Amino acid sequence: MSKVLVLYYSTYGHIETMANSIAEGARSTGAIVDIKRVPETVPPDVAKKANFKLDQAAPIVALEDLPNYDAIIVGAPTRYGRMPSQMAAFLDQTGGLWASGALNGKIGGAFTSTATQHGGQETTLFSFVTNLLHFGMIIVGLPYSHRGQMTLDAIVGGSPYGATTIAGDQGQRQPSEIDLEGARYQGKVIAETANKLFG
Repeated sequence: MSKVLVLYYSTYGHIETMANSIAEGARSTGAIVDIKRVPETVPPDVAKKANFKLDQAAPIVALEDLPNYDAIIVGAPTRYGRMPSQMAAFLDQTGGLWASGALNGKIGGAFTSTATQHGGQETTLFSFVTNLLHFGMIIVGLPYSHRGQMTLDAIVGGSPYGATTIAGDQGQRQPSEIDLEGARYQGKVIAETANKLFG
């Protein structure tokens, strides 16, 4: 079976929750799945004062980990319609992997959250996808076969470009069951694709 990395940054825990659901979906295919996170770059006292969720179980990723996986699914909240600096700082260190082609042909995907319904979910996903394409990765999103993203009966995340959730302007909204279903679905589709190519 394929090896899948769910790589994330989460300020308040919303993306951590989504990452666990992505991993759950990927594991349902028999894939070997690891969840790791990028380092926090905000000074500890500032992060603590701002109530960042600092007690996350996932270990910190190392650059040399990335080539060991057949698929990498990257997630982080939006910052002004793009990925946050914590994730960008990590990806900005991958020049050696890019130069060597270490990630060429691997499967990639992305997921995110925003405070509001129109807070830049799709542009943030594209900011991830741009990086993954530069690595030579094959992108898999959240297909419309996940029908939950099309409902008009509730506020939901979801985009053909990747699973999403809406956190609220104070972080008060946790991912809904439909959002988590979308995350599981995307994880499953990416792992199934990786299993076909690498399993």
